[in-house]
Amino acid sequence: MFTKIVRNVFLAFAAYCFIVPAQAQVSAAQRVLTNAKFQAAEEFIAKDHDRLVREIIQITEIEAPPFKEEKRAKAFADMLRQSGLSDVQIDAEGNVIGTREGTGGGPVIAIAAHLDTVFPEGTNVRVRREGTKLRAPGIGDDSRSLAVLLAIVRAMDAAKIQTASDILFIGNVGEEGPGDLRGMKYLFQKGSYKDKIKMFISLDPFGPGNDITVGGIGSKRFKVTFRGPGGHSFGSFGLVSPAYALGNAIAKLSRMQVPSRPKTTFNVGVIGGGTSVNSIPFESWMDVDIRSETKEELNKAIDTFSRLMREAAEEENRARSTSQGRIEVDVKLIGDRPFGQIPITAPMVQTAAGVIEAFGMSPAYGISSTDSNIPMSIGIPAITLESGGTGGRNHTLDEWIDVDKSASLRGINIAMGILVALAGVQ
Repeated sequence: MFTKIVRNVFLAFAAYCFIVPAQAQVSAAQRVLTNAKFQAAEEFIAKDHDRLVREIIQITEIEAPPFKEEKRAKAFADMLRQSGLSDVQIDAEGNVIGTREGTGGGPVIAIAAHLDTVFPEGTNVRVRREGTKLRAPGIGDDSRSLAVLLAIVRAMDAAKIQTASDILFIGNVGEEGPGDLRGMKYLFQKGSYKDKIKMFISLDPFGPGNDITVGGIGSKRFKVTFRGPGGHSFGSFGLVSPAYALGNAIAKLSRMQVPSRPKTTFNVGVIGGGTSVNSIPFESWMDVDIRSETKEELNKAIDTFSRLMREAAEEENRARSTSQGRIEVDVKLIGDRPFGQIPITAPMVQTAAGVIEAFGMSPAYGISSTDSNIPMSIGIPAITLESGGTGGRNHTLDEWIDVDKSASLRGINIAMGILVALAGVQ
């Protein structure tokens, strides 16, 4: 996820950027962290760290391209069972859900990490180890977080932590690119837990643990297709070409002006079309991502983008012969991530901030595009947290994480502390 994630100060909450967590939440966090059972869970995490690293590698080396997460989902379901959860299922959309029952005295909480990667089928996902560094596509985004969920389940069981809330541990599908958050959309709109989940945490991806994502960036994705008569490259030379229209469209889009504040971006991620090197294509296409921190700027960018696509088709029709047919352009919406937000003053955020401060760190509030967009957009309290450690080069073939134990443990313990504080340790 995280090359497509924007991490900066959430400007929509600028008035709250220096809020000190409410005393009640700070006290609750301190009580959790000084609880003997929670401290036992921390000790277990430290002893279990080598297994965590092995599971990061195991998960990473199971391919999970968009819409083909089944093998990783089955493996993760088995790993949840081996980690102590007996109630584990795979829903109709492919999400893996394991339930850790509470006493029933608290709201149902879900904590999730996504199964899918951005990489196509056949990508080499073999992990290369260099000391404490692990390199492989998808290892930080989001294999580490999946392994952290397993470690937290084991630690809570080993420490005999009982919570008031039922906790759902989820490995979800469809977070990346064309997946369009389909796993979360199903979970909150159609699945058996619809209307039951009252708080949601997404772990995505690595990081020291002090970032709290409190806003969801809206985005829309489009497939732009230019179609024309096609023809032989020699015999039909001079006819309009979808390829030239596409090239002109990309050039026009590259010069589109968007504001830096509120941050607004666009990207051509995939292009294609044509049948052979000696044929004028009858079709050329591209996939485009447009996103912004505000609905207003997103809509402005989409209006400009749509106009530029029409201009590219019209200019090609003027530039070459239309005797066999004209260039037509089709702009189709293929992805829609809704905006969402949770106030920094919300109890869930203040509890998370209290835990982070109890670990001696300062919370940093941000906005992003994650699985939390869906619950945020329908008014369910949701945040996205880091899973510990460091890393870089997300969404590239040389993606890496560092599993140095000290930084790794701190982030895991922060995430576990926030979860336990919200779930109400008994």
